[in-house]
Amino acid sequence: MGNMGNMQKMMKQMQKMQKEVLQAQEQLGEQKVEGTAGGGMVTVVVSGHKKVLEVRIKEEVVDPDDIEMLQDLVLAATNDALKKADELSEQTMGKFTKGLNIPGF
Repeated sequence: MGNMGNMQKMMKQMQKMQKEVLQAQEQLGEQKVEGTAGGGMVTVVVSGHKKVLEVRIKEEVVDPDDIEMLQDLVLAATNDALKKADELSEQTMGKFTKGLNIPGF
């Protein structure tokens, strides 16, 4: 009966951990991070799930004769925001995967 009791205890711990992971994932999606470029001329806001929520471009950076620079700034700000979202995800979800080599985490 000892092995069965250990198995039930382990299943309860796994269920608790699964619930905590789901809560952490939900909270992660509600968080926002900002990436910037050009000294704040372009700002991109993404969720913790890496969904782009907002792009802000200051008027003074818009130059019809230099669209390429604006494109580069938007790209740089987006990459900065996504990097910060990755770091946020690692901080939030890393505690569940420390020491585990699970594909997809």
